[in-house]
Amino acid sequence: MITVVKNEHIQIYRLEIGPFGTNSYILICPKTNESVVVDAPGDVDLVLAQLNKTRPQYILMTHGHFDHIGGLAELKSALNIPVAAHLAEAGDLPATVDLLLNHGDEISLGRLKLKALHTPGHTGGSICFLAGNYLIAGDTLFPGGPGKTQTANDFRQIVKSITEKLFGLPDDTEVYPGHGEATTIGREKKLYEVFSKRPTDPELHGDVVWAG
Repeated sequence: MITVVKNEHIQIYRLEIGPFGTNSYILICPKTNESVVVDAPGDVDLVLAQLNKTRPQYILMTHGHFDHIGGLAELKSALNIPVAAHLAEAGDLPATVDLLLNHGDEISLGRLKLKALHTPGHTGGSICFLAGNYLIAGDTLFPGGPGKTQTANDFRQIVKSITEKLFGLPDDTEVYPGHGEATTIGREKKLYEVFSKRPTDPELHGDVVWAG
């Protein structure tokens, strides 16, 4: 487990799980010791061990791809807490969704507020979770580019989600993606600015990077 953020207001930990190196995040309110888990790739015993001294409240799902949901049913059964996701992802999850999230919905975690940002493109119901200056981005935004898209329409949609819903956040907002290391909104805005000035294939999609 990697400590991402630890201060008097919030604690965030990252666990890299499974063959695809999927990130699962644990967020904790230090004032109340309440916690949430974001995504459930697997290795449930490891996740439970990290939650052992906290009071878990929710399992939050960024989207329903197989590499993010492998441990969801087991984790929900062990913790007996609600699963929260967007309606468009509910049918892809191996557990009942107890809380359907829309863009702008807030989840209370002790004295913290987590805001759901609906960012379709990678999937139709992809959600990012904003906690103060920290964004848990799922597979919407990575260092150097957006998440993988299946069609040109999906690519246009994810760019719209990123530019309209994420790039309005402060430049120093720290971005924690579904795989790999962190970035910042400011860094990605600068890279995208260069990308947006270049001519691109109207059928562009797949694994796209802002530079190169």
